[in-house]
Amino acid sequence: MQKNFKILLLAVFVAVASCSFTSKEFNDPEKDKLLVDLITYVLEKGHYDPKEMDNVFSAGVYKDFIEAMDPLKRYFLASDLEEFSVYETEIDDQIRSKELTFFSVVYDRYMQRAEESKGYYKEILSEPFDYTVDERINVDYDKLPYATSKEELKERWRQQLKFSTISNYYDLVEEKNNAPKKKKEAEEKGEAYIESDNAKLTLEEMEAKARQTSMTALDDYYDFTNDLERKDYFAVFLNTVVEEFDPHTNYFAPPDRDRFDLRMSGKLEGIGARLQKKNDYITIVEVISGGPVWRGEHMEVGDAILKVKQEDEKEPVSIVGMRVDDAVKLIKGPKGTKVTLTVKRVDGTIEEETITRDVVELEETYAKSTLIEKEDKKFGLINLPAFYFDMKDYGERNSATDVKKEIENLKAEGMEGLVLDLRDNGGGSLRTAVDIAGLFIKDGPVVQVASGGKKKEVLEDENEEIVWDGPLVILVNELSASASEILAAAMQDYKRGIIIGSVQSYGKGTVQNMIDLNQWLRQNDMGDMGALKLTTQKFYRVNGGSTQLEGVKSDVVMPDRYSYIEIGERDYDNPLPYDKISPANYKVWDGYIDYEGTINRSKERMAKSEQLRLIDENAKYIKRSRDENFVTLNFEKYAADIEKRKEETKRFDAIGEYDNKLNYRSLPGEIALMKQDTTLQEKRKRWHKSLAKDIYVEEAVNVLEDLKLNNIRNGKVAKIKN
Repeated sequence: MQKNFKILLLAVFVAVASCSFTSKEFNDPEKDKLLVDLITYVLEKGHYDPKEMDNVFSAGVYKDFIEAMDPLKRYFLASDLEEFSVYETEIDDQIRSKELTFFSVVYDRYMQRAEESKGYYKEILSEPFDYTVDERINVDYDKLPYATSKEELKERWRQQLKFSTISNYYDLVEEKNNAPKKKKEAEEKGEAYIESDNAKLTLEEMEAKARQTSMTALDDYYDFTNDLERKDYFAVFLNTVVEEFDPHTNYFAPPDRDRFDLRMSGKLEGIGARLQKKNDYITIVEVISGGPVWRGEHMEVGDAILKVKQEDEKEPVSIVGMRVDDAVKLIKGPKGTKVTLTVKRVDGTIEEETITRDVVELEETYAKSTLIEKEDKKFGLINLPAFYFDMKDYGERNSATDVKKEIENLKAEGMEGLVLDLRDNGGGSLRTAVDIAGLFIKDGPVVQVASGGKKKEVLEDENEEIVWDGPLVILVNELSASASEILAAAMQDYKRGIIIGSVQSYGKGTVQNMIDLNQWLRQNDMGDMGALKLTTQKFYRVNGGSTQLEGVKSDVVMPDRYSYIEIGERDYDNPLPYDKISPANYKVWDGYIDYEGTINRSKERMAKSEQLRLIDENAKYIKRSRDENFVTLNFEKYAADIEKRKEETKRFDAIGEYDNKLNYRSLPGEIALMKQDTTLQEKRKRWHKSLAKDIYVEEAVNVLEDLKLNNIRNGKVAKIKN
């Protein structure tokens, strides 16, 4: 696969070089034109499925760029959009002719409107809000029309500012109302109680302070955006262009490329979470194992960050509607510093989390195992957070060799069945996925990869050794992506293991490579041009189907809290389509007796489970909460809605109190390490506590018990191995 990619790059290099890209000292507009020319040429020659730059493409860039510049529709007027509309089908032509009129017109108007808006918020926040008025705000900004006049635009600002301020006001009122309870609790514990300054405020003073908090947050926001330059907005424009090809093709301006390289090297410093902008909210899309968020159980995938407050600042900054790169700059920071985030949970509740930034502990991204004891039987569970490898030396350490070691250690303890937990595993090295598949089958194809020109390459396990020939269950969820899906799909196609989890996995069946744009220039006197993350290949299962969009459909479906919300590849704009190619030549594993019967009996158990019924109800409740687009700006109703939500979610507390009645034990080698490392001991204790509440692990063990091995077949396997 790497060889094919290098040949592809060579072809692109020759083609680009023939266009005589040279550089001398350019001013920004000239550099921008060169960037457009260079990026679009590399896209057309190197992308797996390059789009035709036509009027449809132009309309997509037009819509996405305007939305990226003004997501809350509080800057542009309808008359601005009418003026912009003449370019809706002209952007493709402008790109070809290296003409940037559309970008320049939108950028200049945005800067004008942003400057005008500074007067709106200062005037609005100078007067008290009337929270007795019965009014609502529609927070589904995508469906809002643009304001037709500055008066209408100012009214939109008023509603949005009242919306952010009522939250501040509610927090202050709650602090005052809860003061007597906290005082009583302190007295019962024999502790001194110090009343906070906020609890001493009158309602009028709290209302004024709530507005001042909003004012300070916007002052800080504008101070922050004042530091942005034209090139920062041009990078946004370039991304709207390249993301029309697919959601994983991205342009990285020099500082963004450096941050990406740092993350890929594993040297993560911050809160330990990957963020993405969804519907104007900065949302958690991945919690990095071992990071501060993970260790403190502060947040989970799907939570949205509303505000950010540094430890040396009194007031938070709202990041709703902010570009994700700008939000990240506020959230990240040096090791040891603290940041307080106002978080909107997946279920709609709002809380504050104070997180101490740190360097992510890489050890927690590695495979780890535990022995599960059920009566007189023993089962193994291996948790694999990512498909990792040493970028300098594959043989130094990788997920395949680590999983193999864990299997061997579990076998030494008498393991009778294995659970491989790929939940929340976002992928990584394809080679390690192939090698891990080889631990469970004698040999044969594992995945098919199509590159540019649709040439197919079959990646095979060529090692005849089978490390584990016993019962196998693989756990997945909606966040199991890429290499996770390749491994799960291969085991499903071979009928080597039973897949338990969500209706389908994430659905990312594409491969990206980072291309340094500077390498295409004969000479470069203008500075760093950045890089392009380019989709160059596509995965296919050995049965010929793609994992793109479809993901891997579980043999036994179990609901979870993400079951009804948009979280997979299919929920992005412009994903590559699902398709099929010819199947590879592979032979289904015949080591089980009554494989289908085991799946059916598991489905029957799941249909009767009260715990799963409660989990499904919770998932539906989360979906309903996230779909509520109208929020009251009447304080009594606002407070009542929050109390109602708190009461509604209490019935789901039982989900976290479940006990699967299984015992978990670390292996001897790890127990020896824990005697010297109390931190590791605490991590494993917490992990085992989490597993004890996990109904998915419980059912995985039930399936392992139910899977009957074909002893004749296993005898042949043993003979081959010996």
